[in-house]
Amino acid sequence: MSLAPQPLSPLDGRYRDQVAALGEHLSEAGLNRARIHVEVEWLIRLTDGGLFDAPRLTDEQKAGLRELVTGFGQDDIDSLARREAVTRHDVKAVEYHVRDRLAELGLESIAELTHFACTSEDINNLSYALTVRAAIVDVWMPRARSVVEALRERALAFADDAMLAHTHGQPATPTTVGKELAVYVHRLERLLASIGEVEYLGKFSGATGTFSAHLAADPEHDWVATSQAFVEGLGLTWNPLTTQIESHDWQAQLYQRVAHVGRVLHNLCTDVWTYISMGYFRQIPQPGATGSSTMPHKINPIRFENAEANLELSAAVLDSLAATLVTSRLQRDLTDSSAQRNIGVGLGHSMLALDNILKGLGEIDLDRDALARDLDGNWEVLGEAIQTVIRAEVTAGRSSIEDPYAMLKELTRGHRVGGEELRAFVDGLDIADAAKARLRELTPAGYAGLAGELARRVAR
Repeated sequence: MSLAPQPLSPLDGRYRDQVAALGEHLSEAGLNRARIHVEVEWLIRLTDGGLFDAPRLTDEQKAGLRELVTGFGQDDIDSLARREAVTRHDVKAVEYHVRDRLAELGLESIAELTHFACTSEDINNLSYALTVRAAIVDVWMPRARSVVEALRERALAFADDAMLAHTHGQPATPTTVGKELAVYVHRLERLLASIGEVEYLGKFSGATGTFSAHLAADPEHDWVATSQAFVEGLGLTWNPLTTQIESHDWQAQLYQRVAHVGRVLHNLCTDVWTYISMGYFRQIPQPGATGSSTMPHKINPIRFENAEANLELSAAVLDSLAATLVTSRLQRDLTDSSAQRNIGVGLGHSMLALDNILKGLGEIDLDRDALARDLDGNWEVLGEAIQTVIRAEVTAGRSSIEDPYAMLKELTRGHRVGGEELRAFVDGLDIADAAKARLRELTPAGYAGLAGELARRVAR
């Protein structure tokens, strides 16, 4: 027995609700709505300019045209699908759709200004710029900032909670949980700021970017100024030098930066996962949730594992887009057309990851007892402090100890050293009493330097 048609991608099936907001912009329907928006605004621009003695539209007529965009719905989606089945051309279907609206409004006299002097890519590049910008600014960025705020909240809450560091996976100079989370806040804030600086470019210059058809129709008109004003009127940055297509460099830049954010978040996920496995974070049981189908005791860190997988998928798609979109044979090929239809896939997997990270951070808590046990079991990490103090004492002429590093390596490398043993060692050192007293007071939990202060640097 065969199944009824089912979603092939989990983004349109299992995870649909979590990424639905992106579909508002990056679906085929969202793209078509943006195409209609561009076509309508170009019509209004031409008639406002009085070109070819076209009648100026009244405010009511303009509002009627713009309702094609604001009122875009399922009937329009179905109508466009039927048209494209005949035209075998998506943008041409949009053009006919707009022409029909002109007839309904009694504006048949300006019908030939629909899609005037445009190549399909004039409409498409502006539509993608509008939809991608909306998806990033209105959907993806707020979710990413929510993750940063959740991390900031925990960085500040755990600013002074000392934790044994593990450079190369081995016990190392202590830090604090808050400082380690603050590192991610700082990294992500810089990257999100760089995404906010990306310009969304648009071209509107005809079949090969030369305004040839425009000049043929009216050689006296300043088409370059009209093109610039039109693109900028849509809130985009005008690109004056292109082939048939806008070069997509801004898209490559954007997707590389989003993928970079994803890689930092992937690093966060692997770190948090590891801290959970070490017992530093305990997972909060969720009512009704099952960790393992056979081991009732388990709470698996699935939020962070799910996020890792989705970040890897997102990076693969976004990296591919960034590599593909910057190349077009001669003045035009269609590789970008198929590639750009997967923008939502790349951002969709990123959104899923953000959602899982946000939920995962809300389902863990700090186990301060576990932190304290680990610190107390690794007094040898104070070897760094002791040999550094001896060096300072030697330099100041208050000690004659030779090679303090080698002395501490002999004492601590490869085996455990307890607090009493270290204090006895300090008592026997040829250093000033003040230095001895300072070292005797040190504990692993108290050897986190300025970590708490550094963590609080991310406070708003």
